[in-house]
Amino acid sequence: MSLEIYGMEDSRSISPAVAMAVGLGAIIGAGIFVLSGTALALAGSLALLAFILVGVVALLVAFEIGELSSIMPHAKGAAYSYVFSAFGSELGFITGILLYFSFATAIPVVALGFGSYFASMLGISTSLVIPFAMLLIFVLAVVNLLGIKKAAKVDSMLVVIKVAILGIFIVFALIYAMGSGAAAYSHFSIVPSKDSVAAIFAASVAIFFAFSGFQTISTFTARIRGGPRAAAKAVIGAVVVSIILYVLVVLGLMFLAPASSYGISGDPLSFALNASHAPRYLFYVVDIGALIATASATLAMMLSASRVMYQIGEDKLLPRIVRKYNPRMDVASNAVIISAVIGVVTLFAGNIYVIAAISNFGLLFSYLMTSLALMHFRRIRAQAEFRAPFYPYLPIIAIVAIIAFMYGMPQESLVVGVGLVLSLIVVYYFLRELLGKKVVRIRLFR
Repeated sequence: MSLEIYGMEDSRSISPAVAMAVGLGAIIGAGIFVLSGTALALAGSLALLAFILVGVVALLVAFEIGELSSIMPHAKGAAYSYVFSAFGSELGFITGILLYFSFATAIPVVALGFGSYFASMLGISTSLVIPFAMLLIFVLAVVNLLGIKKAAKVDSMLVVIKVAILGIFIVFALIYAMGSGAAAYSHFSIVPSKDSVAAIFAASVAIFFAFSGFQTISTFTARIRGGPRAAAKAVIGAVVVSIILYVLVVLGLMFLAPASSYGISGDPLSFALNASHAPRYLFYVVDIGALIATASATLAMMLSASRVMYQIGEDKLLPRIVRKYNPRMDVASNAVIISAVIGVVTLFAGNIYVIAAISNFGLLFSYLMTSLALMHFRRIRAQAEFRAPFYPYLPIIAIVAIIAFMYGMPQESLVVGVGLVLSLIVVYYFLRELLGKKVVRIRLFR
């Protein structure tokens, strides 16, 4: 039994505040610097409702993760561990591989964002975007290999800086709005073509993944001082803070420029600053914020990916090579290296959209299975230090919302996701037959 669970500190323990910062590091990545403009382009001023809607759904899943992590505080595989324990190796294998590739493929996508912002900020050739992304992955792999406590502290420092930068942007927008008077509030007018439930839903699907990442905290629950209850509060706190920040940033964007003026571009904050004739130094502040946000999110994704891969290997569903573990540093060293290599190789895949589709589908699938796992553990009355409220309504609402989001995903994403699930089923049963494992039979009805 680890000392941290009883509130005692050892050399590897992590404070709840640092744990929450790691969750924020995974959530507040490039999404707020990119997807906020996409949401406004799709739904106009009603994008604010989309951010709130998605935030509420993320909060429902965060409550579920909080309870499940308190039931299994030593599990390192996030949603995979809960599904494996609840439903066995078949669904566990599918969920685990999808979740792993969701985290692993997010590494190159976010790292490319870092490379793009860095090249743009320096005013140099875009041909250096991939080398900059590779350098970031290498440096952050080294940070992860130094141990989870060091990785968490580095991430928490980055989070403080990027939250402060977002705060500067929000304050500037509020000051601008007060100086502009009624003109700023006219930016919130609704465009008839975007005044529909379909537009809000389209924006919600686009930004859903801006809230992903809070599962990271559940991969090191046993290391958090105060035990599972403190870990659960860190998960929920990370989501609540991100909702507040996202809503304030979107309000700031609309204070600075009409909601109808935004297009699907990669730099909505700079567009807003340019529209409001902001001082030049603010552009540099936002660029620095984007660099820190992408670096922080990459670090958190690498941490999550390596620990999920290690846990799948520990459950004997992946080869022995991924089980190498340094207990002193609390780091799965081979899994970190493999995840970094996958990240670097995927940089050259060419179609980032398909890569992102894999990541998005994997996250939604893991959230869906998390809700079902919670219902299983409630049914068997598993002991938990933290309980999600409003059971069974909370997981039922979460399941319905997640299925709706999956249905609303772009067709290409669904095709890739369903293809992956079918491929994993074939691989699982091929390996089971190859190893001669016994078939498990149950009766669903009397």
